[in-house]
Amino acid sequence: MWYSLFAYIKFLTNSTKQHGVHSPFVFDVVTKCFYDKKQYFDYKELINYRNALLRSDLAIKITDLGSGSKNTKNNVRKISSIAKNSGSTLKRTKLLYRLVNYFHIKNILELGTSLGIATHAMNLANPQATITTVEGCPNISKFTKTNFEVIGLKNMMLINEDFDTLVPKLTNNAYDLVFFDGNHQKQATLKYFNTLLSTVHNDSIFIFDDIYWSKDMTEAWQDIKQHPKVTITIDTFFWGFVFFRKEQAKEHFTIRM
Repeated sequence: MWYSLFAYIKFLTNSTKQHGVHSPFVFDVVTKCFYDKKQYFDYKELINYRNALLRSDLAIKITDLGSGSKNTKNNVRKISSIAKNSGSTLKRTKLLYRLVNYFHIKNILELGTSLGIATHAMNLANPQATITTVEGCPNISKFTKTNFEVIGLKNMMLINEDFDTLVPKLTNNAYDLVFFDGNHQKQATLKYFNTLLSTVHNDSIFIFDDIYWSKDMTEAWQDIKQHPKVTITIDTFFWGFVFFRKEQAKEHFTIRM
């Protein structure tokens, strides 16, 4: 907790908005996607899905395969509590929706489905996109899969499997977007990043959740930024965005949302 607080103070000191962003590509991403104030009609669906989870009284047994929760060590948790404390916030969910819409993302891999809040947003942004989403906890996976069937999500495959076992099987695919949101540990994050590098093309995007979760996660983020294949990174504190555009000079941006 204290690490994240001090990291956020440092982030505020070093961050900027669109001013001072000299890369035309990043300037457009920030102004036309990150700061897009349009109230998309689908935002109502994002809110409805979230509110349904927040109203749920169901409690399920959790199997934590990653770094676990910062809020509780209890392995029996209410769906409403998971949605409130562990799910993507509404602000981030809207941003993910805009990102998929802005880049016309078609092939997505999500590591860490949880209750499907982010998955739902990406599907709404492009219903024709193919989404592979992976959840390690059997009970959460079962609950979320049923939810997806009820609301009629299509072109989506939810896999209940440990990341360590599944990720090496995915290396022959090509992804427009990979969302890393299921294991906030340095070595695991770097392992999945390096393994999935074979799936990127010039316009691929990697998003890393909670890059200031801990000192180790920030170290993983710094290592990722320095990788030779990485050209552009955008640090928004809660998410780290990675681009592989060969036509771009290597540059790192810290953007306040």
